[in-house]
Amino acid sequence: MASTYRTCPVSGLQFENHAEKLMRWNAVAGVLWLLVGGITALLVILTRWPAIKLLPADQFYLILTAHGIDMLILWILFFEMAVLYFASSTLLRCRLAAPRIAWLGFWLMAIGGIVTNIAIFQGESSVMFTSYVPMQAAPHFYLGIILVAVGALLGVAVFFGTLVVAKRDRTYQGSLPLVTFGALTAAIIATFTILAGAGILLPTFLWSVGLIKEIDAQLYRMVWWGLGHSSQQINVAAHVSVWYLTAAVIFGAKPLSEKVSRFAFLLYILFLQLASAHHLLSDPGMSAEWKVLNTSYFMYFAVMASMIHGFTVPGAIEAAQRRKGYTNGLFEWLRKAPWGNPVFSGMFISLVSFGFLGGISGVVLGTEQINMLMHNTFYVPGHFHTTVVTGTTLAFMAITYLLVPVLFQRQMILPKLCQIQPYLFGISMSVLGLVMMGAGTLGVSRRHWDMAFSGAPFQYEWPGAAYLMMGFTGIFGVLAVIGGGLWILLVVGSLLFGKKLDGGKVSTRPTPIPDQSQAASAVAHGSEHVGVPGTVVLALLLFVCFVLYYFVNWKYLSEVWLLS
Repeated sequence: MASTYRTCPVSGLQFENHAEKLMRWNAVAGVLWLLVGGITALLVILTRWPAIKLLPADQFYLILTAHGIDMLILWILFFEMAVLYFASSTLLRCRLAAPRIAWLGFWLMAIGGIVTNIAIFQGESSVMFTSYVPMQAAPHFYLGIILVAVGALLGVAVFFGTLVVAKRDRTYQGSLPLVTFGALTAAIIATFTILAGAGILLPTFLWSVGLIKEIDAQLYRMVWWGLGHSSQQINVAAHVSVWYLTAAVIFGAKPLSEKVSRFAFLLYILFLQLASAHHLLSDPGMSAEWKVLNTSYFMYFAVMASMIHGFTVPGAIEAAQRRKGYTNGLFEWLRKAPWGNPVFSGMFISLVSFGFLGGISGVVLGTEQINMLMHNTFYVPGHFHTTVVTGTTLAFMAITYLLVPVLFQRQMILPKLCQIQPYLFGISMSVLGLVMMGAGTLGVSRRHWDMAFSGAPFQYEWPGAAYLMMGFTGIFGVLAVIGGGLWILLVVGSLLFGKKLDGGKVSTRPTPIPDQSQAASAVAHGSEHVGVPGTVVLALLLFVCFVLYYFVNWKYLSEVWLLS
């Protein structure tokens, strides 16, 4: 079928018909996997809550495995495929490069996700998200993940091809738009990530069917984390791109410096994967030199990249607000921001939680010496719930309030609940991450279904604060699930019952992006320079919080030394 192009009358975005259908199907599939992951999350929370302890051990590990796969791989990967097609075909106003290959990728991912979940719920594959050998899952557990990886790689290839089409057809002038450049960063990291996963999961699959005698456990862990952690770096690049998109759409904000923002994305490509090593800091098989090199000198470049984005996104918003006249004091620009708009509120909560909670805790976990205090404790899932969930998932939720009207041509239902949902989900999930990290600091195990170790020959008396933290984990975890469920209800309800909106004019040829090089040059030379003192204060606050928390953890470590 020939390509046609629909121009949204409200946003001005232009959707090619093949890309539009793929974005819809990938987004809906992602929402369905989020629903499954949310149900399993509730069961996990109610089991780790000491006052309830819902599931027995065997069912708990089964559900925990499903939760990790469905949330960390399937929900996010499907939504990111939609983001890639949007950032290429829609933002560059060009046709999708190879729609048939894109559909093949989608169905491979869908079938692979179903196959892996079947293996999990059959009860012989409760190996959790990491699936460490010598624990062995059913062969179709690994086969399903491999199919998902191949499908995602095809989607990434179509994204790259679409960039070539746009350049050849000259649908844009100059450099790639920053949001598309961020998506390109995510796609490059995804290529490395998927190849790392294939490099270890293919032989593991052959091992599960008896064609390979054994898999070296240390080698598995090292190569697997090239998939397991680097897949979260795809998320970082993707949700930072969504932050920039939101700032541009809601405020008409331009980056303080596009060159600096692009440089920060480049640092992600070069150094972000090195953070994978912080999962191996307690492994005896890795040399101290390897650990220090990966988790300090080089990884700090990736930390600097996130700090740049954490400054430039709110800085761009502040500059745009000050141009509109919100110049009183340090924070009028922030007080007068559209906090009732869920696109903005969700994005900003995502930015703050990711920066203050996820960023600071991530650097602490990535420090070789301090890592021994929290390794394999409840601190670890607390950290990645503030990165993958309040960082990535909340940013994706927020942008959906924009995409449902412009992509699905449906008006959002229950607008008051739409305003409440980002606060309910974002704040409860942020507090959940904090109390999980607090429980982990006190030593609560990361994965053991019963923190009290009931029936064990040797008992350990936890301090009352540990039980208090786990109780808060249960309360705020349930609230976060309600917030996530509300988002699914609003999105699905809007798709089914929302008022049908005008889709706009359809043409057989795309409309090229207007040449804005002269305006961009004027901005670059400072004709519209606006100071951002409020953002500077927020950045200094982040730095002070980091220094204080870093010092506290070194103090905890010094108390451990007394045991020797």
